[in-house]
Amino acid sequence: MERVPHPAVANDHGFRTVHRAVAADILSRAEALVPILAARSAAAEGARQAPADTVADLEAAGLLKLCQPARFGGYEMDWDVLCEVARILARGCASQSWVGSIYNDHAQMLGMFDAQAQDDVWAKAPSARISAALEPTGKGRTVAGGTIWTGHHRYASGIDHAQWLIFGGQLAVADGSLRRCLYLLPKSDGTLIDDWCVVGLSGTGSKSFKVDEVFVPDHRILDFVASDLGQGPGSLLAGAAPIYRMPRHDIAPIGFAAVAIGIAEAFLRDYLDYTGGRVSRGLAMAEFTGSQIGIGQAAIEVEAAWRLCIGLVRETMQSLRAGEEVNREQRLKIKAATSHGCQTALHAVQRLFNAAGGSALFADNPMQRRFRDIHAVTAHRSTHWELNSAGYGAHLLGMAAPVGTAR
Repeated sequence: MERVPHPAVANDHGFRTVHRAVAADILSRAEALVPILAARSAAAEGARQAPADTVADLEAAGLLKLCQPARFGGYEMDWDVLCEVARILARGCASQSWVGSIYNDHAQMLGMFDAQAQDDVWAKAPSARISAALEPTGKGRTVAGGTIWTGHHRYASGIDHAQWLIFGGQLAVADGSLRRCLYLLPKSDGTLIDDWCVVGLSGTGSKSFKVDEVFVPDHRILDFVASDLGQGPGSLLAGAAPIYRMPRHDIAPIGFAAVAIGIAEAFLRDYLDYTGGRVSRGLAMAEFTGSQIGIGQAAIEVEAAWRLCIGLVRETMQSLRAGEEVNREQRLKIKAATSHGCQTALHAVQRLFNAAGGSALFADNPMQRRFRDIHAVTAHRSTHWELNSAGYGAHLLGMAAPVGTAR
């Protein structure tokens, strides 16, 4: 595929005009890949990783450059574009969509690292991909110019096709306290552990890796809180795009809701195709009022969830582009909307799957894979409905948010 041009413009009005045109082109390219990803979904699940052909197709379509800095040939697109692409691709295959979304997510993350760290990854290899394991595990010790790190890190989606790794850990500082950081290393400095044997999102290849006594230079270490708040060194570079000032802790997980909603939309499409001609014991299922109610409710609920999520993300990016701070209420609302989108999509799929009958259980029916995949998406900690809704509710009541709900 021909590479999408970068939307380089001199003013904000021009940016918005070119941004919309480039985004529309990107989305059309994503749409073209949906049937291709669908045809590969069983193979991805069997291999427990995204096919190499899919990664190549995403690269050729310009779909892995969404959040990469412009100086390396990236598009610096707003987060809503990532969400739209993730939702579209998930209609074909959730696992392959997840991997593409993760590569873009981690490109945005690297865009907040020191400029030298970005050069280490992209200066000679602009198409280099990054996998990440963010939970703070392992042990480091400070030495001249950096840290010696040892750790076992889990859930590194897309690691099979990545060249670099980001991982989380706690670093002891001078006063004896622990500072949570992100570390960047070439994948060759780690050892992959083939342990991704799961019932949902099997094709993401979210395997573990270990690092044993490896030196990480200071410029490849990013303060985790600064990353979460959109205040890393890369965020402060002259001309840094709004995407690198985005509060990750609260905004980034809405990409998971986009995948969940894409799965639900695909499930609804499959269910309509299946139910339209389904006859059970001589009766046309499409004529049943119960079938009509179930489909109607699922369709409107999923669409409403998407409109809420994408609307809030666009409002957030408009605030960042205007140079405004994303306030606490915006951040807590978008976290609650993320969980709501995931839960709404999950419940829609669950109800339709229960109504689909025994045929949906067969391994060659894509509905059963979508059913399992959406449960895996909504199991992610960042989409926890009770926690995130409690955080937003506490704010509306003028109370302190529960632990873990917001920075």
